Amino acid sequence: MVTRQIRVSGIVQGVGFRATMREQAQALGVTGWVRNRADGSVEALAHGPAAAVEALIAWARRGPPAARVSDVQIAEAAAQGAHAGFELRPSA
Repeated sequence: MVTRQIRVSGIVQGVGFRATMREQAQALGVTGWVRNRADGSVEALAHGPAAAVEALIAWARRGPPAARVSDVQIAEAAAQGAHAGFELRPSA
């Protein structure tokens, strides 16, 4: 099991990025959360089997059809307690 912090920049707000990322995470069995940031980026914490988290990161590099991803930053993160699913969090 791995945990990764993901920061996605570009045209990623107002295009369904968070909702679609949650769908992708649920389909992959990844838990965690996703939220919009005040700087226009989207931030997520993903926890699960390494292959599933990597698949979610690969999806984040493309995003949903209306998104225009310009950069994805990945960092190792400590697991932050148990997540029952993949939640949408309020903007930070």
